Amino acid sequence: MVLAPGGVQQRTLPDRGSLVVGRSDECDVTVDDASVSRRHARIDIIGERITVEDLGSANGTRLRQRKSAVETAEVTEVRLERGVATELALDEPLVLGSVTVLVRAEAAEPAPTSPHADGVVVAAPETKRVFDLAERIAKGPLNVLLTGETGVGKEVVAAFIHRRSPRAGGPLVEVNCAALTESLAESELFGHVKGAFTGAATTREGFFEAADGGTLFLDEIGELAPPLQAKLLRVIETKKVLRVGATSPIEVDVRVIAATHRDLVSEVKRGAFRQDLYFRLNGMTVVVPPLRERKGDVRELARLFAARTARLMGLDAPALDPAALARLESHGWPGNVRELRNVIDRAVTLAGGDAIGEDHLFFDDGALGPSATAPSVAEGGALRTDLAAEEKRRILAALASCDNNQTRAAELLAMPRRTLVARLQEYGLTKPRRKPEG
Repeated sequence: MVLAPGGVQQRTLPDRGSLVVGRSDECDVTVDDASVSRRHARIDIIGERITVEDLGSANGTRLRQRKSAVETAEVTEVRLERGVATELALDEPLVLGSVTVLVRAEAAEPAPTSPHADGVVVAAPETKRVFDLAERIAKGPLNVLLTGETGVGKEVVAAFIHRRSPRAGGPLVEVNCAALTESLAESELFGHVKGAFTGAATTREGFFEAADGGTLFLDEIGELAPPLQAKLLRVIETKKVLRVGATSPIEVDVRVIAATHRDLVSEVKRGAFRQDLYFRLNGMTVVVPPLRERKGDVRELARLFAARTARLMGLDAPALDPAALARLESHGWPGNVRELRNVIDRAVTLAGGDAIGEDHLFFDDGALGPSATAPSVAEGGALRTDLAAEEKRRILAALASCDNNQTRAAELLAMPRRTLVARLQEYGLTKPRRKPEG
């Protein structure tokens, strides 16, 4: 929550990662206030731990701290030293220039209407078998390997296992191994000490330490480079991590859930993946079937995604007419659940608050499964044009309602400000200037 002289804005933060806050359009969280530097501060989120670091701002970054009520109601401000990561508590005011930022715990979403009490859509018998197995596995200590095509929802199964395990009170830390650069992967996973390499200005814990007492989900484990596979194996075997540049290991209590779309047995045979690491990860294997093999989930997933997207756009949850549902259930879904979500997001945008019909369903060219009712390339192009026109109209309407304030318009559109700026350029719109106040 950003409280600025010009108003209040709210952003939903990810469960992990780094976000730069500043006045620049290139920042992850853009604050349109003259007292805020272009790149003012960085917020790091690892599991349930949050730190903030000043990036050399002109007006400084300060924490507003209140002493306990037993002592006094006095509030003091502590100015952060540049480049030093400082712990940030939930609801502890963070002051950037004349702007106050609060990081708050989001209220839990009510479980969507679905055939599963845990908020997970389990309608198809094939999906029920997956979650029945996951529930049994969750109670034990074994590491778990999740396999299946890209986009089938392996991360959903991993989160379910964590929630149903004795470690549910600990953190769930998710890591996309495919996104780890080879030069920094070791530091990201195991941490580093100050001065361990160029740019290591502070000592930082890695993902393993952040997951201590909980679960570490290593997505796309098959993309991990061979040198790092050996170091990962050692940590799993010894339950100790050695930060980059350190001499003393640190004990960690972590359950590892790994996921991959690759056939790791074949990868082992061709020497691309270590056999000993495969056996360590493969305490139990859960195969998540593709969406085309669990068509019974399509209807419930479509309704769930439509309701969520509509809520972000400030609309009521739309109905899906029978023809649209039949078309969704007949599609081959080569992109699995991820593709379904994209199709529904576009459909909600095109429907604009009305019921979703078959003419609102827009599938990516080249991603269509065999279907007698599949739209032609020409029809797909026309739908893409309609989608762009609708998006352009909504952007202009949002800007008009916000007096051309791009930050507020982006909030109304449920898109990052950088994406809004990119869309303005893409559609050939000049950057609107805000009207002078008064």
